[in-house]
This record gives sequence, C-alpha cells and structure tokens, in this order.
Amino acid sequence: MDRLVSPVFLISPVRSGSTLLRVILNSHSQIHAPHELHVRRLAVGFGTSLAEKAMEALGHNQADLEHLLWDRVLHRELVRSGKRIVVDKTPANAFAYKRLAACWPEARYIFLLRHPMSIAQSWQEASPDKRDFETAVADALRYMKAVQRARRALDGLTVRYEDLTADPEAETRRICEFLGVPWEAGMLEYGGRDDFRKGLGDWKDKIRSGQVQKGRELPPAERVPAELRGIAEAWGYLGKDVR
Repeated sequence: MDRLVSPVFLISPVRSGSTLLRVILNSHSQIHAPHELHVRRLAVGFGTSLAEKAMEALGHNQADLEHLLWDRVLHRELVRSGKRIVVDKTPANAFAYKRLAACWPEARYIFLLRHPMSIAQSWQEASPDKRDFETAVADALRYMKAVQRARRALDGLTVRYEDLTADPEAETRRICEFLGVPWEAGMLEYGGRDDFRKGLGDWKDKIRSGQVQKGRELPPAERVPAELRGIAEAWGYLGKDVR
C-alpha cells in the first residue's frame, strides 16, 4: 500500500505530557512515534496558472495536494521505521483536526488531558523569560479549547497525564488495546532509545531520564484561575473524581 489508511494522532495541549507518551509509544516494537512533525504547516503552491489549471483538470485543489504531501511524509516515515503504526503528536494539530480528518477519514485519535492549572504552570516554567503566568494561562488555554473542540467532533481514546504517571502499565495497556497491539513491558523502559530534539517537544532532564516520574500535586479548586475553571470542569477536574 502506497499511502496511510489509519495513522494515529495524539491530540493534546502543550505541556500535557505528550512527549512522555510519545517516547513510551515509540518504544513499542510495532509503533513509530517520531518527534513533532508539523505536517499541517507543509504547503504546496502551483507556481503558474497552467499548473493550477492542470491540477484542476485532474480534480485537485490546493488542499488535496497538501493532503497528498502530508500523507507521503508520514507514510515514508513509517516505512523507514519498519513498524506498523505511525503516531504524530504535534500539539498544534488540535487546531487542524478538521483537515486531519479530511485527509485521513479512518485516522485514530488519542486525546491526552492534564489538569489545566498544571498545564499553565508547566508552560510558564518552560520559558519564564518569555511569559508570565497570566500569559501562560491565556496561551495554553487556546490549545485546551482546541483539544476540547476536537474531542467533541472526533471519536477516540481519552488518557489523563495523571493516570499515566500514577499507573503507566495500566494506561499503556489501555492504549495498546485501543490500537490493536499487544502490550510490551519495554514500553516503560524508553531510556536511551529515543532522539530528543530541542524545539520539537520536551527535551529536559526529566523526560530524558528514561523513567516515568510522578506528576505534580493537583492544585486545590480554589487556586484554579477563573479563566481555567470552565475547561477544568469540562475535563472533570473540579468537583468530581478525575479518573
């Protein structure tokens, strides 16, 4: 087959643990989860009006051609890996879920959630010279809202960062069942087997340790900023068991 049928997209906000889940999945013998690919930013141009006319005669518009390019990039990456399933975990994909669904109608989705307050704190701590906490809240909330829109529109498996770090075996078993692959204990021993790239996901010491570490304590409800309370409630982090 010369194109993908059901790639997997990890849809998540920034600083939600997506790099951790990516490297865990990439340690599976049948799953290839490379660094963030940002395929939605790959664009094509016609160059000349004749090229545009020629493609139109074939029934292709610019979006069609971009979908062909995106598919080719992911397909080539999967073939090079020698594995069976490819996973793309680019957080910005949440803003383009409609395009992803149009390109791959049979794509599968894993939605990774984390307490909104923890996301905002981690986002601010990642670059304290670039953003204060209020800016981090506003910026991260854009991603959270985009993820929530995608969750409403698409079927998929929801995973919580807090559950993943508390019981990685149980959560990875759930994910493997969803993807139709057997669980492998080696998924939890990803150290030394992944290439972390600065600017393409997390690359700090904690993720490079090769071990799943306990997440930060969840904040009490009264500490959650008003801007985050709506999404926190929608995701089940206020007033109910987060599991």
